[in-house]
Amino acid sequence: MTDAPLIDSTVPHSARVLNYWLGGKDHYPVDRGLGEQIKESSPEIVTLARADRDFLVRTVAFLAREAGIRQFLDIGTGLPTANNTHEVAQRIAPESKVVYADNDPLVLTHARALLTSSPEGSTHYLDADLVQAESLLAQAREHLDFSEPIGLTIMGTLGHFPADDATYAIARTYVDALPSGSYLALCDSTDTSPQIVEAARQWNAEASAPIHLRTVAELERFFDGMELLEPGVVSVPFWRPESTDLGGPVEVAQYGGVARKP
Repeated sequence: MTDAPLIDSTVPHSARVLNYWLGGKDHYPVDRGLGEQIKESSPEIVTLARADRDFLVRTVAFLAREAGIRQFLDIGTGLPTANNTHEVAQRIAPESKVVYADNDPLVLTHARALLTSSPEGSTHYLDADLVQAESLLAQAREHLDFSEPIGLTIMGTLGHFPADDATYAIARTYVDALPSGSYLALCDSTDTSPQIVEAARQWNAEASAPIHLRTVAELERFFDGMELLEPGVVSVPFWRPESTDLGGPVEVAQYGGVARKP
């Protein structure tokens, strides 16, 4: 019998605050307090959080429907909410295999909610650290066939790491492990909005895991050596938006893109 993971409810936690902004229920007073504080001075943050989730849904749907991807590796899963990767992929292709990876104890306690699957496909959760890339990949290989294309998603996760060569090297380890015909879908917060710069300042003053905002050019670097799909690295609402009667997309300081490995 393993010990239950320790959860510190006295310090704001990024996954719980994000869950609060998305209208979830998995958060504590300290998370709601910081969430409200940031939202009051930077109301754009809630729009950004929802745009991040919508980008995940559209990119996974594209990979499953148009690119024919049937295997997905979702790194930095976060707390389950509506339209998780396996739900989107398996609605389109029930035989899809999905592996989630996160090293967060709170996410681990909710893993059971993720471990549901269509009968034809499979869904697995790895308690693994993004920084320990070779170890994470070794575990993923137990569930995914790395001789066939894989859709790798890293959403809103690398912003917890500095924009330095070490972070790019970690991301490159994952891309290098993918077979030809695989895809990388990635997004993160940028320094393109004064509101989000202020939100990051408040976050870093209160929370344990810092946020490192990137320039758009720094985000583009993650796709070096890959075939970047149109429209490139853009504010995520502008990445192949769906038709709507509610008007066009609105720019947020969350940029991302999708690229194919040649």
